[in-house]
Amino acid sequence: MNKTKKWMVLTSLAAVLALGACSSNAATGENKVPVGEQVDYKITGTDPGSGLMRLTAQAMEDYDLSDWTLTESSAAGMTAQLDTAYKNKEPIVIVAWSPHWMFNTYDLKYLDDPKLTYGEPEEIHTIARLGLQEDHPVAYEFLDRFNWTSDDMGEVMIDIQNGMEPGAAAAKWVDEHEAKVQAWIDGLEPVDGDPFTLSYVAWDSELASTNVVRYVLDEKLGYTAEALQVEIGPMWIGVANGDVDAIVAAWLPVTHADYWEKYGDRLDDLGANMVHVKSGLAVPAYMEDVNSIEDLQS
Repeated sequence: MNKTKKWMVLTSLAAVLALGACSSNAATGENKVPVGEQVDYKITGTDPGSGLMRLTAQAMEDYDLSDWTLTESSAAGMTAQLDTAYKNKEPIVIVAWSPHWMFNTYDLKYLDDPKLTYGEPEEIHTIARLGLQEDHPVAYEFLDRFNWTSDDMGEVMIDIQNGMEPGAAAAKWVDEHEAKVQAWIDGLEPVDGDPFTLSYVAWDSELASTNVVRYVLDEKLGYTAEALQVEIGPMWIGVANGDVDAIVAAWLPVTHADYWEKYGDRLDDLGANMVHVKSGLAVPAYMEDVNSIEDLQS
């Protein structure tokens, strides 16, 4: 082989190797568009003033996401944006919590939180106004016994998401889980139409739990119960002031820590009605290169 041909062969081989290296870089994720650019440096949030939004703002500080924006919305608004992005297989970063029907509907994953800004898995507590045990001992005992699982709640949430009225979904669940409900009310003597007030924030999880509790109070224990939809602040203030009898929607010890610190001495904590609940940032599973909040820094 003469020198000219040998040079041409070596040049061609070098080109092939270079192309191969480029392909390898692409396959291993090098030179990819940072996730921040993919989502316009936006985290899709939920209700302003909620503990979860406060924690997310703290996470943005802890992980040095100064270029990012946390957008305010609502639970319904957030899931609507998620639905649109998911159907188009577009990237999105959301504020998330579970149990929630979106984890049954979409293939999502929480981003790892190595700094534990969102804390360890939490509990949902039942909180009553002071004096409730003396004023409504039957309701108090039921609320003290009330506990269920994320799977239980998920059944109600999915029925509501599929178009069933919340009250009807709650009634369906109660009818289908007679033994569990009986354990909550066993030995309790029904009252005669005594008024009882619950309040809740319009999160899908709390919509499910509050309607189940209200249905049992009404249909099994003889109360005339109402459920008031409010914002997160008024929900806590109402119970602390005694205007509301109880809530079944207190995420502790982290998400609602500010409210408990402010009003806890004016409240009666009946303990957890659900354990191992979680919150944080989540993305669709098809965003394979994003697995930790730290990955948002790139």
